[in-house]
Amino acid sequence: MTIYKAAIKPLLFRADPEKVHDRIIKIGSFLGRCAATRKLAAISFGYRHDSLTQTIDGIKYLNPVGLAAGFDKNANLTEIIPAVGFGFEEIGSVTALPCMGNPKPRLWRLPQHRSLVVNYGLKNEGCEAIAEKLRFLQTRGKRSSPLGISIAKTNCKKTADADAAVLDYHESLTVLEPFADYITINISCPNAFGGQPFSSPKLLELLLAKLDAVKTTKPRYIKISPDLSIKEVEDIISVSGRHNIQGFIVSNLLKNRKKSGLPPETFSKVGNGGLSGKPVEKFANKIISHIYIKTKGKYTIIGCGGIFNADDAYAKIRAGADLVQLITGMIYEGPGLIKDINKGLVVLLKRDGLANISEAVGIDCK
Repeated sequence: MTIYKAAIKPLLFRADPEKVHDRIIKIGSFLGRCAATRKLAAISFGYRHDSLTQTIDGIKYLNPVGLAAGFDKNANLTEIIPAVGFGFEEIGSVTALPCMGNPKPRLWRLPQHRSLVVNYGLKNEGCEAIAEKLRFLQTRGKRSSPLGISIAKTNCKKTADADAAVLDYHESLTVLEPFADYITINISCPNAFGGQPFSSPKLLELLLAKLDAVKTTKPRYIKISPDLSIKEVEDIISVSGRHNIQGFIVSNLLKNRKKSGLPPETFSKVGNGGLSGKPVEKFANKIISHIYIKTKGKYTIIGCGGIFNADDAYAKIRAGADLVQLITGMIYEGPGLIKDINKGLVVLLKRDGLANISEAVGIDCK
């Protein structure tokens, strides 16, 4: 991490962030195709400890730290991600139709606030193309850690109609379900045409009823917004209880800039988009603990937002998260962050006299 922050990061941060992201995807895809480079990455970044292993919803995780959806949009990194130390990966969000996303520029850095402004608008190759890619990888047997697939409605005028949007989700789920270890139903993208209609209980009921028709034994999680009030979160929990939902991902990007508490001048040189990283952290942690307490630990919770070190990850776990995800922390701290977090979690478990990470889940709420 020292080399990254001292030499590599300053160079990367001088370039356009989307161009940097695209180059990293190409490099990661190339490295993942070669057994030797995967092994070298595992030696450099890998870390295993029995206290971090757990089985959740029938899925075995070697550690609780995952790559959140939004980084590997088109499943280009599934071979290299385990070697970098992640316990799992979530690709997407994927939509029924290919989508170019919102006009550029659509990604900005806010270094002083350890955040990004993201306005990609669900850019992805579409469910059929991504399914074909995953089918090919499946035949090669190259995937070695759990894979989540996040689905969302295609970012276009047509899916602003609720019935059309429901069918869009349904198509993606039907096509992608065979290749996923779990499915995330993303109802909280802040940058898509038509907003976030399925945060409404009535429309969420409509969506989940349709998705229930796609039979599966694989867990399904709903990704929710940090902008929601506790009442809105409780409404989503209530609707989810009547359908095939096993958990929640908390949370997505923060849309409400006033709520972030950042000064208005912060955004003078950036465009529209949701905030990632540290501005999301307190809102995500509050919702995590509320869901855990409200449901008495019934649902799986994956915590996301503002994780830059082991203490940040542990705070989410102690608040009620079974697993955690990150992107922004890795961009600011480097790929060595995942190893550092996992090693730090082992130290924190020993400090607290706990034998396994599962024992720490929700401990601050008990």
